[in-house]
Amino acid sequence: MTSDPHAFLTIDHGAATASIALIGRVSGTWRLIGSLALPSGAAVDVAVELLVGRVRAADPELASALGVTDIDSEVLPRFEVRSRRPRRLAVVAGSERTLARLMTTAGRSGWRPTGASAETTDPLVMSRLLLDHDIDAILVGASDPPRADERSAIHELAALVSAVAVRRPDVPIVLSGAMSETLDDFGDVSARSGPIVLAPAAVDGVPARARRSLPMMSPLAESPEDASGSRDPLSELLLEVAMPSDDPRRAIGPATQALADVLHRRVETIILGHDAGVRAAAEPSVGGVSREVRLAVVPAAAVAPDEPDDAIVDGVLLWSTVPSDRHRIRDRMRELRIAPWADAAGDGAALRMAAARAALVRLAAATTDFDQAPPDLVVCGGGVWSAVPAPTVALAHVDVLRRSGASQYALDHARLMGTLGAIPDETERLTVIGDLVDDLLAPLGSVVIPSGLRSGRSAGSVLVHAG
Repeated sequence: MTSDPHAFLTIDHGAATASIALIGRVSGTWRLIGSLALPSGAAVDVAVELLVGRVRAADPELASALGVTDIDSEVLPRFEVRSRRPRRLAVVAGSERTLARLMTTAGRSGWRPTGASAETTDPLVMSRLLLDHDIDAILVGASDPPRADERSAIHELAALVSAVAVRRPDVPIVLSGAMSETLDDFGDVSARSGPIVLAPAAVDGVPARARRSLPMMSPLAESPEDASGSRDPLSELLLEVAMPSDDPRRAIGPATQALADVLHRRVETIILGHDAGVRAAAEPSVGGVSREVRLAVVPAAAVAPDEPDDAIVDGVLLWSTVPSDRHRIRDRMRELRIAPWADAAGDGAALRMAAARAALVRLAAATTDFDQAPPDLVVCGGGVWSAVPAPTVALAHVDVLRRSGASQYALDHARLMGTLGAIPDETERLTVIGDLVDDLLAPLGSVVIPSGLRSGRSAGSVLVHAG
């Protein structure tokens, strides 16, 4: 992609918004020539023709240099990514305590989890949950080593899940913690189309014979935890099972790492989407060795959840600037889910901003481990910001996050982070993002938030020198 074509298109097919960008090679470097955002489901080819036509009309010499003057826009190379709807994960555990931990991990790993524990759930009810045709994968877990209240439940869970594995051979099953010891209860798993995977934390101590019997084994399972302890191998494995590498939400992690390496700064990326919220944090590589990028994909932090419960409605009401009641807000949130771009002006715009802030609150609550040292740069993005003034984006994030320290804020205005992060070759990804870094980020400003502020008391003064 970095040698032969003079121009190519990136297309991000989101759940509510599609983003199209034309990238061309100018003076030996890749540059963003133009971009468009349109409602998802609209005619992409027509939008591409419109974008290329604008480039031809605005700068015929540039269009000629890029080779897009006389060719059909359909001939241009395209690099496309597509967001998939978050899938459902059945989580079963030996105790309520373990279940809560697994549900938290699954909820920030791209899944919509539904859980049950042997401690409080009848086996028949659990069987119905696991056999539900809406369930796309199963996570079975117990502590390692198992606690006293889990020891008797481990083999009962194994017998139940192994019976489900026979009935549903296409469903992936992840064994976490002490459940890895029950692998033999599943018999010959080589004939299953759906893999049985040992969670990374459970790999140590499992015989090599058992490992070889697995139809799929994640390379993440062999990676040791880094010294900081920030890496969560189970979360990474669940992300790998939940979505392919070309999903733009999963690609935010590699894009954030590349951006940190290019800018030599600590970078955090926050994306608010129709189906899920995404948060990633990365530090620049040291000595050519990349640090572990942290990535969380949280469907519960969607701007338009499937079914807004009372907590979601109350969160939107808290940020709403339009007087309304809970019943009306609930109905309007359902309408936003069905038709994201209907009624996009007036009260509809105010509803979207309230829903975005409420989603950001839920994303921050699910990723409290990210709130440590403030990043040097915060990159904001998502289709919800396509039709609002840029200062509103920074204000929304500062209102919700309110972290002490100093950070710069920028907007991924062309939604290139998800597409460029999906470039499979790391060197090529770093080269393209390095060329485009000045184009893909629109500066929003710098924010300084002091700590220890008290009402009615001076905290000091700040003197800013303009260069």
